[in-house]
Amino acid sequence: MTARRLAPIATALLIASLAGCNPGVADTKSDSKPSTPASQSGKASAAPGAPAGGSDLSLAEAIAKIPAGTEDRTGYERDSFRLWVDADKDGCDTRKEVLIAEAVKALEQGPRCALTGGEWLSYYDEVTVNAATKLDIDHVVPLAEAWDSGASKWDADRREQYANDLDAERSLVAVTAKTNRSKADRDPAEWLPPAASAQCTYGADWVGTKLRWKLTADDKERAALEKLAKGCSDTVVK
Repeated sequence: MTARRLAPIATALLIASLAGCNPGVADTKSDSKPSTPASQSGKASAAPGAPAGGSDLSLAEAIAKIPAGTEDRTGYERDSFRLWVDADKDGCDTRKEVLIAEAVKALEQGPRCALTGGEWLSYYDEVTVNAATKLDIDHVVPLAEAWDSGASKWDADRREQYANDLDAERSLVAVTAKTNRSKADRDPAEWLPPAASAQCTYGADWVGTKLRWKLTADDKERAALEKLAKGCSDTVVK
C-alpha cells in the first residue's frame, strides 16, 4: 500500500481481508470530501521531484506564491503521462489505491486487487456512488493543464510521478464520471465543482498541487482563483 491515506473503514477491511465550498461559505469542514484519518493527518509529503505544497497558508496567500506563466500546449499528448502504475508492487495500481483510500463504506479486496462492494462520496457533486465502475479518478490539475504550465519540460519519469501522485491526498480524487468529464482539462477560470460546498476545497486542492509541482498560473486562472479565495477566508492550503 502506498503512503496515501486510507479511510478508516477501508483500512479495517483491508487488514481483515489480508488476514483471511460555496464562495460564500468559508468553513472547509462543510466540504464533503472524505477526511484524512487522525493517525495520518498533517501536511502531505512532497512527491519525488516536487516541493512542499502550501505549508498551511491561507488560500489567498498560497495563490500569490504560484509562479506566473503563459500556457503552451504545443506537443501535448496524453500518452506523455504514464497512468495507473503499481509503484509499490503490491498488486494495486494507482486507480485502485485511490478507490481503496476514499471508500466510505466497506469494500472487499480479492486476488490481484480485485475490488468489490464499497461506497464513495463524490465531493465535486455530493453524489454517493456504490459501484467503482461509475467513478473516474480525476487529476485535480489535469494532465493537459500540467503540461501547459510546466510539465512539458519534465522528463518521462517525473511526468509518471505526477500522473500517479499518491503522496498528497488531494492530487487525485475519485469522482463521478459525469463531473470529471464535464470538467475535462479546464482550469478554475472555466470550471468549478457543481456542489457549492466543494468549491473552497477544490481551490485549495488546485493551488496546493500547483505549488508542490512548481507549475505556473496564467492571468485568467489566477484572477479566477483570487475571486474564489474572497469567499474562502478560512480555507488552508496544505
